[in-house]
Amino acid sequence: MKNIAISALLVGAEAVFFSNFAIAQGAEGAASASPGASAPLAGARLVGQGTMRFLGFEVYRARLWAQPGFDADLYSAHPLALELTYQRNFTAEAIAKRSIEEMRRVGSFTPQQATRWQQALQAALPDVKPGDRLLGLYQPGAGAVFKMGGRVVGEVADAEFSRLFFGIWLSPQTSEPGLRQQLIAATRTAGQGPQ
Repeated sequence: MKNIAISALLVGAEAVFFSNFAIAQGAEGAASASPGASAPLAGARLVGQGTMRFLGFEVYRARLWAQPGFDADLYSAHPLALELTYQRNFTAEAIAKRSIEEMRRVGSFTPQQATRWQQALQAALPDVKPGDRLLGLYQPGAGAVFKMGGRVVGEVADAEFSRLFFGIWLSPQTSEPGLRQQLIAATRTAGQGPQ
């Protein structure tokens, strides 16, 4: 019984970390972050990158791209791209479920919205395995678009969903403030963060 509970906890925790955001394989070159590499979003630059770990195990690597002038505390006012490179297997269902749970930290929404968004996200995302890159694209006032291997795999056409979803990583209310700091590192070192 104890082993079952621990296994359930680990699966749930992994799903939480992978969950939401989608990120990408939009560009292999962007993944290298080399100076000549193209960004997954026009005019964007790599802002930061970090690794999500749980109990010492690597869950995914995350990278954030945004345009100059990006203010992390007002992340929802800026176009951005978030890439997750998974290190574990996750089903779209597990990712969607955990994403909704994490989105509740960022803002409130109705049970009907939660149901609708979870179904839409599950339909928009593929199952992932180690090495898969999922790219999530955010435009203020628009829904989220998800890419893998350079092609669109799905989208959720709801602006409020999109704001809360990307908030999983970028909101000050995130469950992973250390990862958030790694993702927004360039805004702090370049003095572009809040004054």
